[in-house]
Amino acid sequence: MTATVAMFKDWSIEHKPTNALFDSPKEAKEWEKFLFDKELVEQFWRDGFLLNVPLLTEEQCDKLLEDCKYFTDADTLHPGHSLLYEYHSNQSGDPDNVLIHLLGHWRVTQLFHDLIFLPQAVVPASQLLCENQLKSVRFWHDQMFAKPAHHGGVVAWHQDYSYWTRTKPMMHLTVHIALDDQTEQNGALHYIPGSHRWTRNGAPIPVTDFNFKDMESIKEILTPEEKQAFTPVCGKLKKGCASFHHPLAVHGSYGNRSDGPRRAAVLNYFADGVYSDTDEELLKGSVVPKGQKMDGQLYPLVYDTNWMMC
Repeated sequence: MTATVAMFKDWSIEHKPTNALFDSPKEAKEWEKFLFDKELVEQFWRDGFLLNVPLLTEEQCDKLLEDCKYFTDADTLHPGHSLLYEYHSNQSGDPDNVLIHLLGHWRVTQLFHDLIFLPQAVVPASQLLCENQLKSVRFWHDQMFAKPAHHGGVVAWHQDYSYWTRTKPMMHLTVHIALDDQTEQNGALHYIPGSHRWTRNGAPIPVTDFNFKDMESIKEILTPEEKQAFTPVCGKLKKGCASFHHPLAVHGSYGNRSDGPRRAAVLNYFADGVYSDTDEELLKGSVVPKGQKMDGQLYPLVYDTNWMMC
C-alpha cells in the first residue's frame, strides 16, 4: 500500500500519536488514571452504554472541527479524499434530510490520526471489550457524522455489530464523541437500555436500512418483548464528551432542526486477537485472509495492557 496520495501523507503508516492533539503518557503509572472505576464498568455491562464521559477540551474539539471542514465544506475538500474508505455527502439521498457520513479520515489529517490513540478512550476500552477481562485494544475504523442546521438527517436505529460480522469474535466497542453540544432539537444520539442483550440465535439484529434513512424500520423485526422495552434515552452529550457503547446496543439519532450544525467523531475498536471472517474486502482496499488476525497498517495496536506494567 502506498504511503502517500497526491503528495499527501497517509497517516496510517504512523502507529503512535504525534502529540499534535494531546501529550502521550510517558510512564506506566500515567495510564492508570484513565481506567474507569468499578461502578462505571458495571453500569456499562448492565445498560449497554455510558453517557457524557469527558474526553476532549473545547479547544481540542475546535481544532478537530477545523479539520472537519475538509470533509463537510465542498469548497475546501481535502486532496487526500481517495484515502477514505467511504464518503457520503448525503447518505439519505434526500436534500431535506442531509447526513454527511465518512470513514477513514484518520488516514487523512494528523489530528484525526492522533484522536484514535486518545488515552481517555483506549484505556477504558480495554475494560469494555470483554466482560470481566482486560483486553489490549486495536483500532477498527473511524466515522464522522455531520448534520447541517435545519435539514440534518436521521441515523436509523441499529446495532453496530450488524455491520461488522465479517470480524470475529464479537469484542468490539464504539466511542462517540460530540464535537457540538447534542440536544433533542439537533439530533442527539439516543439509546435503548438493555438492548445489547437482543440477538437472533446469537447473531445481531439484521440491518433494516443501510442508508440510515428509515428511522423506525427496526421496529418491524423486533419481538413483542423488545417493542415493549423500546424506551429511548437521549444522550444529550456535551461538547467534548462521549458515549461508550456495546456493539449490540441499539442506538440512533433524529434529524437536526436547530440553527446550528451537529457534528460527531466516532472511534470503533476491537480486542487484539479478533480475526477476519471473510476473504473479501473488510474496508476499501483492505483484505485480511479469512481466519487471520486483524493487524497491520490499517488496524494498529492503540493500547497494550502491558504498558501499564512497564
